[in-house]
Amino acid sequence: MPIPTDTELDQLARDVGDRLRAGHEMLATAESCTGGWIAKTVTGISGSSDWFDCGMVVYSYEAKQAMLGVRPQTLEEHGAVSRECVVEMVSGALVKSGASVAVAVTGIAGPGGGSPDKPVGTVWIGWKRRGGYARAELFHFDGDRDAVRRQTVAAALAGIAEG
Repeated sequence: MPIPTDTELDQLARDVGDRLRAGHEMLATAESCTGGWIAKTVTGISGSSDWFDCGMVVYSYEAKQAMLGVRPQTLEEHGAVSRECVVEMVSGALVKSGASVAVAVTGIAGPGGGSPDKPVGTVWIGWKRRGGYARAELFHFDGDRDAVRRQTVAAALAGIAEG
């Protein structure tokens, strides 16, 4: 995936906003490795208050548990960068918000923190609609910390825009 520019991220956020506004839906974000960048991008769009409910930055295990209801057992058995964790994060975002659509991200942006099983650039993204099933996808992004985070924001927004 090419590294998206700020202009491209803004366009993705506009596309998300158009889709959510048309469906009378609200968005919540649960972010770990992006540190609120998805929420920053969508709130940079004028009129986003029509379709953005809230964003939660949950970097630590404790925050994931307290704010989103991620189970300690999930973190112990699978780690924060896992399908199981991102599914619990995106589900928790819907429980803790008034939103009808949520996206969650968790990953290893680098430059440290990687392992042979989960190298830098490993990112899980989850999407869910209220009353529906969570969809989770594993990504392996290249580049430095900024590039990994930027690609994560783009993929998260693209997944919402696609439905």
